[in-house]
Amino acid sequence: MTRFDEEKMAIARNGNVRLHWREDGAGHPLLLLNSVGCDLTLWDGVVAHLKGFRVLRMDMRGHGASDSPAGDATLDQIASDALAVLDAAGVDRAAVCGLSLGGMTAMTMALNAPSRVSALVLACTSARMDRQVWDARIAAVRGQGMAAVVDPVMARFFSEEFCRDHAGAVAAIRDCFLRLDPQGYAGCCAAIRDMNLLERIAQIAAPTLIIAGDKDIATPFEGHGSEIARKIAQAAVRMMPAAHLAPVEKPDLFAALVTDFLSGVPGAGRV
Repeated sequence: MTRFDEEKMAIARNGNVRLHWREDGAGHPLLLLNSVGCDLTLWDGVVAHLKGFRVLRMDMRGHGASDSPAGDATLDQIASDALAVLDAAGVDRAAVCGLSLGGMTAMTMALNAPSRVSALVLACTSARMDRQVWDARIAAVRGQGMAAVVDPVMARFFSEEFCRDHAGAVAAIRDCFLRLDPQGYAGCCAAIRDMNLLERIAQIAAPTLIIAGDKDIATPFEGHGSEIARKIAQAAVRMMPAAHLAPVEKPDLFAALVTDFLSGVPGAGRV
C-alpha cells in the first residue's frame, strides 16, 4: 500500500482474470502501464507531478494484486486487460503511456483498438527483443524463483549513480520484484519473447512520443527506440539522463515530458 487512499483502488475483469487498478486526479484520461517486474507503485513519483489528468494505473496480470494465470501470456491478452481497465473506469478513449512491457502493450492497444487510444508515450521500450535472452530468464524463474534473476534485473533497471544515491528506492523495487509470483512473471516474459510488433507498427496513426534513457542498457535507444521512431510516422523522440526505469530515476522530468507532449494533442492534454 502506498500513500494514496485505498478507496481509489478497484478490480476490473477480463474473462476470468481479475485486474487491480486505481485512479488519481481529474481531467483527460491517461493510462500508465508498467514494466515487467513492477507493480503500479512504479508510477508514484510521476503521478505526483501529473496535474490536470485523470490518471489510471493497473497491475498487469502476474503482478501486484492482479491474478496470475498459468502459462504463457501474449501481448494481445495484456492489451485486452488494459482495455478492460478502461472499460471498468468508463473511459472510451485515453492517452496511453507505457514503460518497457507497458510500451509494447500500448503499441498493441493502438493496433488492436485504435479508436481507444488518443496518443502514445512509449518509454524505454522495444518492438523486437532477443528470444534467447527471454527464454533463459523464463527457464531460470520457473525453475528457481525470482531470486535467481533479481540481481541482473536490478542492474538493468537502474543506473549505478541512482543505486548509489537512492538505495531506498532501489530496495523498494527489488522487494516488489521478489514478491512476484514466478509463474505470473514468467508468463509476461513470454509475451515479450514472442512479440512481433516491428513489422506492424507502421500502421499506428496515434500521435506518438518515444522517451529513451541515455543509460538504458535493457532497451537502448539505438536498435530499440530508434527502430520504433523509424516505423511510426512523425513520432517525436526525447532523451532522458536515466536508465531503464526512467520514471523512477527522474519522475519530475518524465512527467514534464509527458505533459508537454500531450498538451499538443487535442483531447489528450491536461485540463
